[in-house]
Amino acid sequence: MSPISSLLHGRIVILLLASCGKNIAALGLKVSGTNLLFPSGSTKSIYTSIGRYIPKNVIATRLQIYKDNAFVALPRYRQGVPYTVARFNLSSGCSKARLEPYPSWSIQEEGNCEAFQNAIDLVVDPVERMWILDLGICNTLEQPVKRCDPKVWCLNLITSELVKAVNLKLFVTAESRLQYLQVDYNSSGTPFLYVSDAGTGALIVINVITGSGYRLLLPSVVVPPDGAKDILYLQLARNSSENTLYFTYLGSPRLFSIKSVYLQHDSPTGAILDVGTKPAGAQMVLLGTDNGLAIFFRYKGESDIYVWHSDTGFKKENFALVQSGGDCRMATQVVPGQQHMWDIESNFRDFITNSTGCLGASVHVYPLGRSSD
Repeated sequence: MSPISSLLHGRIVILLLASCGKNIAALGLKVSGTNLLFPSGSTKSIYTSIGRYIPKNVIATRLQIYKDNAFVALPRYRQGVPYTVARFNLSSGCSKARLEPYPSWSIQEEGNCEAFQNAIDLVVDPVERMWILDLGICNTLEQPVKRCDPKVWCLNLITSELVKAVNLKLFVTAESRLQYLQVDYNSSGTPFLYVSDAGTGALIVINVITGSGYRLLLPSVVVPPDGAKDILYLQLARNSSENTLYFTYLGSPRLFSIKSVYLQHDSPTGAILDVGTKPAGAQMVLLGTDNGLAIFFRYKGESDIYVWHSDTGFKKENFALVQSGGDCRMATQVVPGQQHMWDIESNFRDFITNSTGCLGASVHVYPLGRSSD
């Protein structure tokens, strides 16, 4: 039995959570750049004085959960982000998350290529490891600075030790824009990495054990015309027999898929399937899965969250509303936890346009299914 099949969640009846929205909302935490832990008060003062800590420039965008711990990516979009991977406790009873660098302060040093530079995606796999997609380029919203090669780091969550670093240098080009990471295992337990390269219209596939890999150039029907900048989403749907990678550009009218067995055996030619057409005029933001067949999403510019079970037809009548959103924040990811599905949401659009004011980004982590706020 593969590591994946032993941990499948199946279909999560998330709609049941909506009936207890107030209780669910009480479990949420605020994630703020003003609540970062430092090795000492003097370190914090030094970092603040030299501009290496600017609280309003910190935003959490990606989330993973392991037991009672939540891990977030804090991308270095602008200067002043002292660490780029953080951890906090979900069951502390506090309404404000106390973020600490994970796994250590020393591995977050900007400019040190033995350390994390700019974490843009996180994945916790079924064998208690966390994988980190590190862009290697910092200050991407200001004046981008290439610090190091792009990498995928692997950490053992039981020991918090670094297991492996996979250098992506051989798999990128000058036009690459890496965005999302998925981690898969074959029937023998070999881990595979799938990375979306929106800039070149490609999927990067890497066998972690052998270090071999390749770039799968996507057909023209998948890629936006004229090289338009866009977001290339990835989601991995899992079941006991075979896994399927779903992908789409935000601006594309269609969703596509490929069985992971084809990716793992270097035989993807002709294996990409057209899953179906999105609702007319809709742009879908893929948010996550339940580690099974359920894929969560929202529409661009809207905060309501929906779920589609990928063993049903990709049709609007098969999209179920699981959470009505508010006006201030929108989800950037949905992930499974021990008892609930969780989402991380923020005023990301305001942050990107630098219009959040002196308080910085408004980020919350909630169990999915609460009432709108």
